[in-house]
Amino acid sequence: MLTCGSRHKKHVPTNISGSQGSVAVDAPPGAVEQKTIRRVIVASSLGTLFEWYDFYLYGSLAIFFGSKFFPPGNETAQLLASLATFGAGFGVRPLGALVFGHIGDLIGRKHTFLVTMATMGFATALVGFLPTYEQWGLAATVILVVLRLLQGLALGGEYGGAATYVAEHVPDHRRGFYTSFIQTTATLGFFLSMGVIGTVRVLWGEQAFRDGGGSGLFAVAGWRIPFLLSFVLLGISLYIRVRMSESPLFAKLKQGGRVTANPLKESFTNPVNLRYVLLALFGATAGQGVIWYTGQFYALTFMQTTLKLDWFPAYVIVSIALALGVPLFVYFGHLSDRIGRKKVMLTGCVLAAATYVPLYMGMRHFTPLPAAGQTAVMWADLSVVQVSALVLLVFIQVLYVTMVYGPIAAFLVELFPTNIRYTSMSLPYHLGNGWFGGFLPLIATAVAASPATGEAFGEYGIYAGLIYPIVVALMTVVVGGIFIRETKDQRIDSVLEATTTSTERFDWFAVLVALGAGWVLLSLMGIGFWLGLVGAVGIFALPTIFFRLECSRWKALGAVFGCAGITALVGWFVYPRLVAAGGLLRFFAFSLVLGFLAVLLAGAFYLLRPRSPRATG
Repeated sequence: MLTCGSRHKKHVPTNISGSQGSVAVDAPPGAVEQKTIRRVIVASSLGTLFEWYDFYLYGSLAIFFGSKFFPPGNETAQLLASLATFGAGFGVRPLGALVFGHIGDLIGRKHTFLVTMATMGFATALVGFLPTYEQWGLAATVILVVLRLLQGLALGGEYGGAATYVAEHVPDHRRGFYTSFIQTTATLGFFLSMGVIGTVRVLWGEQAFRDGGGSGLFAVAGWRIPFLLSFVLLGISLYIRVRMSESPLFAKLKQGGRVTANPLKESFTNPVNLRYVLLALFGATAGQGVIWYTGQFYALTFMQTTLKLDWFPAYVIVSIALALGVPLFVYFGHLSDRIGRKKVMLTGCVLAAATYVPLYMGMRHFTPLPAAGQTAVMWADLSVVQVSALVLLVFIQVLYVTMVYGPIAAFLVELFPTNIRYTSMSLPYHLGNGWFGGFLPLIATAVAASPATGEAFGEYGIYAGLIYPIVVALMTVVVGGIFIRETKDQRIDSVLEATTTSTERFDWFAVLVALGAGWVLLSLMGIGFWLGLVGAVGIFALPTIFFRLECSRWKALGAVFGCAGITALVGWFVYPRLVAAGGLLRFFAFSLVLGFLAVLLAGAFYLLRPRSPRATG
């Protein structure tokens, strides 16, 4: 059972359903001098900005890289492969969060994100030296993927460290404001990557940017220059970060001997803390992730691939919108200090879900078709009104990004105690951003390009990719609105302590049983290995985790498999009829069956959930 105790009642996090055991350490973060706070924010933000720049260089060139590092012959396949490689970096970010979060909670914040920065800088710079597919064939593709994976690992450890480091220096009542400066770095890094790429493309010219062949420096293909620039940024970043001192809260933990011996175990085998991790993912970071990548990356991809806008006007439009939106990260971080994190973030999710389709229809309306004989809409083809309208439509999407992203760092650090904060907050953040958000360009583009989409929606099929971010945003609104309480008034100078009783350990046996049995059932139905494994995770294992937090082992397994069985019976009769009906019913047939399962699981969870607090055993 969890032991709770603190010098002040507000030190005990009670922000989400359930209570978190904590023990306060001495000096509150508000004791740090203002001059030190400014230095911490500048150093952390600048280093993180350079890391985002490195990571997003590939995203800004994802369309271009399709023809450089993947087999020729099919432009759509090249684009999807390039976007999949872009997503691969996001796929390993949760692993980086676990590895570097574990190290950060053991040895400290400062030294950990020195390692992450060096890893990111070298992996990015090496892309600048990498031969293309034409030169090395498949080996070039494999090495590119490996370097993207290293970037993802590094970023998985960077963000949690920077956000934690800043939050542990600043006063409680201004945590949203101060941590929002870290939040600007992702957008500024994307902005910087586009600015550097655009400048080099103009200086080199399109042919030399693609293939090189000039004299002197211009003999190098221009696309390599932004990656090679990472060596310079790495040197600046390391110089700044080496001069930083350790977080005061972590330093006090170390002095008092309260540093955890196993951050991973305490983060994810303690049922109360695991509850926080899951609710942070599904009630905050998943929606934040899809809104971030819709408003920035997918908007850019949509304009270039679907609307056939040339790279230059597309970059200018997105860059102006981002520049206008950057101050709003700080504004909404500050606003969250006054009215709460939850209100600001969930409002952004609701607005995004309600307006994405009309926004993208507006983008289509204000973009002309390519002129006769041209494959793209050039800058000269756009009027001032059209450019202004496109900037406004992208800016509205960026506005939603600032609403959900500005307060998220403060929200996450307030959920978890100091001794496991780096590990605990990093995982849900990078799952939400890395998986839900990072794969968004690939998923949305693939859905829009699907023949089934064209059959179901006709000319409106180009907007079908927006279904994914809309659904995830609405899921976040439901989970966050019901289960998550406000966090802004929480003190963060706390330590998680637990006794050695069995209630500390989460019952992973039930989850493994659900995963294995689910995979076997799906395999017997003729579903392939990987698709069956993904289905077993989503349909069986994940619901079991939630049920096991509230119910006994066999009751949780019975509820999950019972709901799945009822859904299978209903789907056996309904699914073929929906497919045979064609059109929208065929397109949404599988989604409707999954929706029915979700409703059953939600009802079962509500009925089985204890009406009074109880330990999970």
